[in-house]
Amino acid sequence: MSKPWESWDHLLKIDPDKPLVEGETFADVCQTGTDAIEIGGTLGMTEDKMQRVVDACAEYDVPLYQEPSNPSVVIDSPALDGYLIPTVLNAADPFWLVGAHKEWVRIEDGLDWDRTTTEAYIVMNPEASVAEYTEADCNQSPEDVWAYARVAEKMFGQEIIYVEYSGTFGDPDVVEAAADGIDDATLFYGGGVGDYDSAYEMGQYADVVVVGDLIHDEGCDAVRETVEGASDAHAETTTPN
Repeated sequence: MSKPWESWDHLLKIDPDKPLVEGETFADVCQTGTDAIEIGGTLGMTEDKMQRVVDACAEYDVPLYQEPSNPSVVIDSPALDGYLIPTVLNAADPFWLVGAHKEWVRIEDGLDWDRTTTEAYIVMNPEASVAEYTEADCNQSPEDVWAYARVAEKMFGQEIIYVEYSGTFGDPDVVEAAADGIDDATLFYGGGVGDYDSAYEMGQYADVVVVGDLIHDEGCDAVRETVEGASDAHAETTTPN
């Protein structure tokens, strides 16, 4: 059975700890054309903040996913289409590969396994909060990233591989290497996508272009440009010669 993200071009990530651009609402956010919205952040997360964004987006026709940073902020809401739980392949501390997840399964009332999927992160920007938080070893060559992606899919059975450059625009060669390392998994790319051209460039290699800070820094019109860029890149790569 196919997974929803297999048909996505663009994913918008909302950080509940950050405000929207003045004058914009979550109704505007949900009408940017993104294929889905992921609600999550690394720092400052609380259940109340998560719930506020879920409630604000719930009435609009866009798939909603939560990416909770820890079990205490999980929202049990029928408005959510699912939960995307990160596991960081290149974390120096194995806690972020499996230890944290051992604690996740102790969550009160248990995880909703039918709606829970892990994202196999490869974190590449050492200055990003997620890199510092997980003590990620970001000194990875394209060949290393290829191998991580292959291990994630073939050995660990991961359905989503996520190359994360949060806070900066990444190396297209690295993203292309990750794409070359997988056969069936879906490749997410996030980091520094701020306009049509950057979304188009990464969309040539990644299945799903993830945009986050842009919605908080520049707003909905800028996000719409990235939606168009990712969509056009995928339309071009899937058009027969």
